[in-house]
Amino acid sequence: MNKKEQYVAAIDIGTTKIVAIVGKKNENGKIEILGLSKALSKGVKRGVVLNIEETVNAIQTTVEDVQKRSGILFSEVFVGIAGQHIKSMKNRGYIMREAYDDEIQKEEVFKLIEDMHKIHIDIGEEIIHVIPQNFIVDNETGVKSPIGMCGRRLEANFHIVIGQVAAAKNIEKCIRKANLTVKDMILEPLASSDAVLTDDEKEAGVVLVDIGGGTTDVAVYYDNIIRHTAVIPFGGNVVTKDIKEGCAILQRHAEQLKIQYGSALGDIAPEDKVVSIPGISGREPKEISFKSLAYIIQSRMEEIIDAVNFEIQNSGYADKLAAGVVITGGGAMLKHLPQLMKFKTAMDVRIGLPNEHLAGTAKNEINQPMYATSVGLIMRGFEYLETYKKSFNAGIIEEFVKPKTVVVGQHKEEEEENFAPPVQEEEKIPLTEKIKSMLSRMFEVEDQSIK
Repeated sequence: MNKKEQYVAAIDIGTTKIVAIVGKKNENGKIEILGLSKALSKGVKRGVVLNIEETVNAIQTTVEDVQKRSGILFSEVFVGIAGQHIKSMKNRGYIMREAYDDEIQKEEVFKLIEDMHKIHIDIGEEIIHVIPQNFIVDNETGVKSPIGMCGRRLEANFHIVIGQVAAAKNIEKCIRKANLTVKDMILEPLASSDAVLTDDEKEAGVVLVDIGGGTTDVAVYYDNIIRHTAVIPFGGNVVTKDIKEGCAILQRHAEQLKIQYGSALGDIAPEDKVVSIPGISGREPKEISFKSLAYIIQSRMEEIIDAVNFEIQNSGYADKLAAGVVITGGGAMLKHLPQLMKFKTAMDVRIGLPNEHLAGTAKNEINQPMYATSVGLIMRGFEYLETYKKSFNAGIIEEFVKPKTVVVGQHKEEEEENFAPPVQEEEKIPLTEKIKSMLSRMFEVEDQSIK
């Protein structure tokens, strides 16, 4: 175990929250989350950054917090991307090989994927992901991994995810302004899928529905291959807005009502129960019945489920999804939502928790649907590093700061002893003082040499 441990950091920029997370892989290949921090997101609407300054402030707050909690410093991050501008398409590509007898190398598969990045797309769009679905070697179809096979013509079907350049650039700008670098941008439904779906579900056929604050992400899997991705521009926030307008109350009260007393099924909500909401600026309090609240929520959730249903039909795999639907994201915590989803889609439904690949002490705290994307980004990050054999710029605070920290006026032994909180020590000494002390020591050395 003398090998240096590899850490991965990720930032999930959502409509309601921004999450910074740091993790590592243990010896069993499971993910251990070392630190997680979240802040309110004010500059993002429907998964797209609209206010860069507010988003940068939230990112900096969470990053500083997570670095303190975990003791890990990082300068690179994996970032999620979503938003209604995301669309997907299918394409097919091939390369002709020089020699028939040589084995197909990994580099040739990468070249085929690279070629897909050059396909024609509309102005103002860029390719975010190129995902191979299956390969064809000399008319031999259904090949999952062609590496090591022999053949002249290597062909593949691809699932290509496209997004707007401006949306991706704004995310990058926010990360850069927070003094970090984007290692890779990952489509959020793919990250959530990695965190909550089992291999059996992906093989049998499953739909992942990630209900966030501003968007609902959909990913359809069949035979272990991603078949369809989509981002629906509605989420939990439109439900809150409906409650706010329908009951004529404040936004924060509407959100509280939805979380504490909300239900996605109006028919089974109790008729005799009411909740009292404080009046605005000293006015009379309002009484809202559980039943009317549930009907407001149900009507909007049905609209979201109808949009999900449309995407399922659109994928062409509606009749092959034996594992049904898995719902995750903050919206999945709404009471009776699985029952409504089952009624509307006529499929099996379960709530997806990101515990499938987690280990360590923080497992229980993070095992909530709202953190599915964050955990998935860490998993995708490790996968990216392993696939492309790249390293990630992150390490324990001591490793990062120790060479740079100079504690003025102390001997070497004392420096070692007083090193416990390196960051605070660094901050206590102003830069001008450091420069003065360095200059005075230089002159001292010169004086001695003159003597």
